Amino acid sequence: MITFVTGTDTGVGKTIATAALAVRAAAWGEVAVVKPAQTGVGPDEPGDLAEVRRLTGITDLHEGVRLRDPLAPTTAARREGVRLPTAEDHAKFIENLATTRDTVLVEGAGGLLVGLDSEGRGLAEVAAHLTVPFGFVVVTRSGLGTLNHTGLTVEALRRRELPIEGLIIGSWPGDPDLAEQCNLEDLPAVTGVPVIGRIPAGAGQLETFADDASGWFG
Repeated sequence: MITFVTGTDTGVGKTIATAALAVRAAAWGEVAVVKPAQTGVGPDEPGDLAEVRRLTGITDLHEGVRLRDPLAPTTAARREGVRLPTAEDHAKFIENLATTRDTVLVEGAGGLLVGLDSEGRGLAEVAAHLTVPFGFVVVTRSGLGTLNHTGLTVEALRRRELPIEGLIIGSWPGDPDLAEQCNLEDLPAVTGVPVIGRIPAGAGQLETFADDASGWFG
């Protein structure tokens, strides 16, 4: 199975959610994690996959292209004069991985419509070129504004007829306020997609991350 991890925005907790999903999937099979484009890091600096390794111990990690500027991949690549792999290239690589792994997790850059190739095609277009089963997980915020942002992302996926596995709240507070409590109930009602997981705020600093992660999913 291939699972694409997208978000309603940048900074919503996709990497931590990807790590948690990887822990859960590793309980029943081989797992690979793919980051098609990593931006905002230099050649020797740790990126998102280094964080996944630190939290999970998983080493089957694959970074597509690395770009220096902390921008959308298309913009960062243009500034550096770098040729990006095409959506078809990404899809072929991911599908090849899936032939020898039980689960392949693919973490996007920013939100769903952020481009990954020179034509501005993103995760949705990568998924459209697959010939094996896949689904999308949407990582979202807990607070005000999340109903609109999540609804727009879900709508964009549905318009493209792309399957959605569920929503994950990327940072769930220990003491949720009224808006957060209501959003937990309203997100499934507004989007028609279940909340399948809540990642505790600060989970990335937990020494027990790998032991606890599976318990964050319903």
